Amino acid sequence: MVTNYFTPDKQIWTTSLGIGLIVGYALMLSTGPITLNRFRNRFWESMRLFICPLMVSSFSALVAGKKFTLVFSPAWKENATAVAGIAVFLLMARILKYTVFRGEQ
Repeated sequence: MVTNYFTPDKQIWTTSLGIGLIVGYALMLSTGPITLNRFRNRFWESMRLFICPLMVSSFSALVAGKKFTLVFSPAWKENATAVAGIAVFLLMARILKYTVFRGEQ
């Protein structure tokens, strides 16, 4: 959806980044100590606490006033494309799980 509604407006992205940092910091505090060791050992777990609020705030800013219902576009083709993309991602993840990572479990 973001590819369909992307805008390079600096204000949207700086506001979203600020929200991502503030909410991410609060989430880090609520889930444990903020230490360098935590970032090293659980990097992606820590990063998702900042990335998720950034994505939510930027998505909401980009689609504001575009008549979305929750996360669904008013254009059915955009929704179908999004569902197809999710299906391809899930299929690829399942294939990788049962072929590449099979012996590592």
